[in-house]
This record gives sequence, structure tokens and C-alpha cells, in this order.
Amino acid sequence: MEWMLRLARAIDWLNDKVGRAIIWLVLATVLISAGNAVMRKTFSLSSNAWLELQWYLFSAVFLLGAGYTFLRNGHVRIDFISARLSARTRSWIDIVGIVVFLMPLCVLLIDMSWPLFVRAWQSGEMSQNAGGLIRWPVYLLIPVGMSLLLAQAVSELIKRVAFLRGLIPDPIPLGASHGPQAAVATGQE
Repeated sequence: MEWMLRLARAIDWLNDKVGRAIIWLVLATVLISAGNAVMRKTFSLSSNAWLELQWYLFSAVFLLGAGYTFLRNGHVRIDFISARLSARTRSWIDIVGIVVFLMPLCVLLIDMSWPLFVRAWQSGEMSQNAGGLIRWPVYLLIPVGMSLLLAQAVSELIKRVAFLRGLIPDPIPLGASHGPQAAVATGQE
């Protein structure tokens, strides 16, 4: 089990680094969006390429950040119900959710999106908008993002099983937030 916990730590490290890197994509998206708005309203100039780049970056933030969000426990959880459950019951519910729903969904989306990316890459597919961008980079975000989420699902599954076996403390203590505010509050930043 120790090698599996090392694998979980490596996956956590990867998704943490990706999550911290995509913060810069948020800034780029905001700057491009503001620049587009200023140019359009002030000078009546518009560019489909810049508009599409803004959409691509927005997509990258959400797709590449899915694993990071799962790592930081930022996904939707019904706290008023889970607060009434024991840590072991919450872990079992998480295990079932990961194995029955999340992992199959990730595999399905990877399987369905990869051919879409390959076709766009091979054909050099371009946007139908005048001056638009090539499509394959945004298509690639889907399998990459789902792969990061699938990897994080494996990590979370390992941690839940290790907790149930008594090898590690509860990976998600009740009421704990793993978000940036908690990291700052605990000095982990």
C-alpha cells in the first residue's frame, strides 16, 4: 500500500502544479477579454482570433483545473448531509462515487474526445469564423483535462482506502476546506 500512497502523492503534486499554473491563464483570459472589449467599444475593432483565444483559455482553466479542484475538495458536496455521517461512511460514499460514476465518465470522455482531437490535428481544422484559430488545441484540452481528473480520482481512491485501513488520517476531515484560504490560514502556502 505504501507504493500506492507514493503514487497518490505524485498525482497530487502534479495536479497541484497544474492548478497553480492555470491561475495565470485566468489572468490572461481577463486581460484578453478586457482588451477585446476596449478595442471593440473604443475603436470599433474586433478580432475573431482574440475572441476565440479568450474562449480557449477559459476552456483550459476549467478542463485542466478539474483535477486540482478535486484535490482541493472544491467539488460539490452536500455538507449538511455528510456532516451527519461518520468519516468511514463518507469515505465509502466517496469510493462508490469515484468507482461507479467519476472514473467511467472520465474514461468515456477521453475515449470519445481523442478521435476528435486526432481528426482536427490531421485535417488542420480551422474555425469557421473569419480569422479564427485552429481547433486541435482546444480539442486536446478535453482528453488532457479528463486524464488529470482521472488520475486525481485514482489518488483520492487510494487515500480513501488507506484511511479505511487505518493507514492515514481522514483525507477530508469534516468541515475542512482544502482551498487557498485554508492553505493560507494553516501556513501551507
